[in-house]
Amino acid sequence: DLTHAAIHALNEWMYETWTFNYEDRIFATPVITLPIVEKAIEELEWCVERGAKTVLIRPAPVPGLRGSRSFGYPEFDPFWRAVVDADILVSMHSSDSGYTRYTNDWTGPTEMLPFKLDSFRYMTGGHRPVQDTMAAFVCHGVFARFPELRVASIEAGGEWIPHFVEHLGDTYKKMPNAFDGDPVEQFMQNVWVSPFHEDDLGEIIDTIGAEHVLFGSDWPHPEGLAEPCSYVDHLPAGLPDADVANIMGGNLARIMKVDAPVGAAS
Repeated sequence: DLTHAAIHALNEWMYETWTFNYEDRIFATPVITLPIVEKAIEELEWCVERGAKTVLIRPAPVPGLRGSRSFGYPEFDPFWRAVVDADILVSMHSSDSGYTRYTNDWTGPTEMLPFKLDSFRYMTGGHRPVQDTMAAFVCHGVFARFPELRVASIEAGGEWIPHFVEHLGDTYKKMPNAFDGDPVEQFMQNVWVSPFHEDDLGEIIDTIGAEHVLFGSDWPHPEGLAEPCSYVDHLPAGLPDADVANIMGGNLARIMKVDAPVGAAS
């Protein structure tokens, strides 16, 4: 209950300070927390009624009084149904997903601190939270039950994608009866990814298609570029203009259901 109250307070502040749609140019992203499904649906409806174009959900297991559990379990289906009915994008931004408890088995009690780099945590955790999150979507059947759901992975990079898709396909080959449909196809259909500029963008585009790749910037954080739009210079040479335009703005505009930015093709 306290988590839901704190998140709603944040969303109220965000709405009062920015609104969720500032002059059709800046779209603030309210947060949804999932421990109590009914409250999550209420928060979603509150945000949508005030013009939100996307909501953020933490890429992590859902905490609860009886321990954590996957948001892919059927108990959360009413929430995902509400998301689909609202036709709104779900954004999952890299964050503290609670994985410190796993690295603590090696290091002893530690705390995740912002901007304090930890090579061991990066090596052992790295892209683990976003991969586990996407595995929950496909392995626990969310994408099979809600094929219209749109999910964007933000600031979690993209170098994990080729191996994830390969591993998912291998899992499907070995235990097809564990899935309702092809999980690789479901991932390709339902997920959009914002890779870092230093990732192998060509390989990522070849894996999931240019129509599922999103330009993003977190400048002045280290993941960003001093000139954010210079991201276009890191795209593969010879990429069709239409693909460049989609990656640099068109794809995100489409899945957020907003007008495409003027001059995206340039």
